Amino acid sequence: MCHEVGLAGWTLGDYRDNLAGIPLADGFKIIEAALGRPLPADFESRIEAGVAARLARELRALPGVREALVQLAGRRCVASSTSLEPLRHNLGLAGLLDLFDPHVFSASQVARGKPSPDVFLFAADEMQAQPRRCLVLEDSVPGVQAARAAGMTVAGFTGAAHDKAQMRERLLAAGAVAVVDRYQDWPGEVARLGAA
Repeated sequence: MCHEVGLAGWTLGDYRDNLAGIPLADGFKIIEAALGRPLPADFESRIEAGVAARLARELRALPGVREALVQLAGRRCVASSTSLEPLRHNLGLAGLLDLFDPHVFSASQVARGKPSPDVFLFAADEMQAQPRRCLVLEDSVPGVQAARAAGMTVAGFTGAAHDKAQMRERLLAAGAVAVVDRYQDWPGEVARLGAA
């Protein structure tokens, strides 16, 4: 869709570096700044319709995620940049909503999205948890920054990254204390970090 408005020169790396892990509205501001003009009035609805159609066809949980989550003894939640209703819908499509419901939180519920800590602090408050006792698994640099700003321990996740080595470096540089490549490794990392 972005090539339709004049960002044909952007690479996958440009998208990852500028748009991954932040709320859609913030991403639109970045695109408008790159374009030097406002986006078309129907851009958001076109993007949302295209993404929804593709997710309905292709969204599946990554291997090992359900098994890893059921191994975790502590409370868990989702705190995402995705708007709340699409987030809940996507978790349902992936067959994971039952593992989190009703503890699904969105940047659309707070004043500022990632990299601000608002969604993580909101989630901790709703879960009645102290931020310093929270452990976050994040797949984006803004998410790692947000968790760190919230005073939480954060590990990076590269399982969905195209270039795992580069993403590992970026997540560590942003403040992740560890990085896992597969969900199967997450329970062991939680045990290690909890004992540290």
